[in-house]
Amino acid sequence: MAVNYTITLTDTEKKCMDYVTTDIQAWIENSVKNRARKAQNLIVAGNTQYCNDNNIAIGVGVTAQVDQAYANKVVLTVAESSAASEHSLE
Repeated sequence: MAVNYTITLTDTEKKCMDYVTTDIQAWIENSVKNRARKAQNLIVAGNTQYCNDNNIAIGVGVTAQVDQAYANKVVLTVAESSAASEHSLE
C-alpha cells in the first residue's frame, strides 16, 4: 500500500527551496525516503536483537521484520509512545 502526502509552501519557502534544488518534489521525496530508511534500519536491528534474545524466528524480508517489530511491541509509533507516556503520568 502506498500513501500520498501533500505539502504547501509559501512563496518565500519555494524561493528558498529553489536556492537549494532544481526539483523540489524530488528533494522532498528523497528526504522522506532517506529518513524512512534510517528508521527501517533501527527497527530491523531492534527486532533482530529482540528475536535473538528471545529465541524467536526472525521474519523473512524487511517488511515482515518491520511488521514483526510492531506486533511484538519492539517499537511503537510516536502516537503510541506519547499516549503511553501520558498514561504513566496519571
